[in-house]
Amino acid sequence: MATKHHIYLVPGFFGFANLGELLYFGHVRDFFVAELARRGVEVEVVQVLSHPTGSIRTRAADLLKAIEASSAKLDDGPIHLIGHSTGGLDSRLFVSPGASLADGVDVESYARRVRTVVTVSTPHSGTPLATFFLGLFGQKLLQLLSLFTVYVLRFGRLPLSVAFRLGSLLTRWDEQLGFRPTLLDQLFEQLLGDFSLERREELVRFLGDVGNDASLIPQLTPEGIDLFNASTHDRPGVRYGSVITQSRPPSIRARLSAGLDPYAQITHTVYSFLYGRTQRMPLTAIPLHTAAQTAALVEAYGALPGPHACDGIVPTRSQVYGRVLTAVRADHLDAIGHFDQPAHRPPHVDWLISGSGFRRLQFERLWRTVVDFVLMET
Repeated sequence: MATKHHIYLVPGFFGFANLGELLYFGHVRDFFVAELARRGVEVEVVQVLSHPTGSIRTRAADLLKAIEASSAKLDDGPIHLIGHSTGGLDSRLFVSPGASLADGVDVESYARRVRTVVTVSTPHSGTPLATFFLGLFGQKLLQLLSLFTVYVLRFGRLPLSVAFRLGSLLTRWDEQLGFRPTLLDQLFEQLLGDFSLERREELVRFLGDVGNDASLIPQLTPEGIDLFNASTHDRPGVRYGSVITQSRPPSIRARLSAGLDPYAQITHTVYSFLYGRTQRMPLTAIPLHTAAQTAALVEAYGALPGPHACDGIVPTRSQVYGRVLTAVRADHLDAIGHFDQPAHRPPHVDWLISGSGFRRLQFERLWRTVVDFVLMET
């Protein structure tokens, strides 16, 4: 009897498994199902529902719940964990020998069946953007960006009036001058008003989770992740691989490549704002790489990425863990299918317009490499 593979897709920072018809991993899941069917491999793909900004321990417990919930379909086949962004840290903690996620919970019976952990754009050494989100403005902005992501995936783009106001706010914002909380509240109300009552209530609960439990944020700072790495260990027999993303730094050329559409230009301003805070990685926090990891980065990018290189959310060098499966020119959301290619069916929709040029061809090549790694014989 052919071996059935069980793949769990673990969402990242303020990620959701789904909100109605909105799928965080929709394009990735579709590709996995189609590609493995083409190869004649039986597969079960599960999208994990995680607390948006709960602690890594809480989110790893969410992963356990997802596996337990699907245990009726779980035969003796291998388990593979694929985590985007923070989801990669959740996956590492889940398989760490001796991990305690909750009292009386048997993690080991499932963790010992995991064969691969693939991390995509994961902040293994932290991200300075988390430090920014700890501030009062950052906390409010985090909720707003969460809503923006959902809105764009639902409607294709933000209303220009909202985009203009956000772009203006970020362009003029100064850490010393503070901000006007009423403006952010107005933007919330305007965006929520476009959803149905049922969906609006669902979104309010989701955003409430983001605001009420932000335990994850301090854990993702370069200083906070140091303790995680000291206490989380690789499991013997598990193959660890990483997908690395690096996008263009904001520049006139990058802005032009984003297109002349006013909406694209405004959302590129949002990207520039996030990029500027992400590139502030302390030199002491940049990890050392193995010779093989360094060679993979140099081959992909032509040179070893500098200390300020990032994908707009996570420093590029912070993403390296285990075997570098592929390193691509892409922003943080491109790798999971959230790039601009509306003609594809189903359409790819982007809200973090970086001008990376990442498209479906690169997306398929990236995930085909991941499939190869998942199916590799140990």
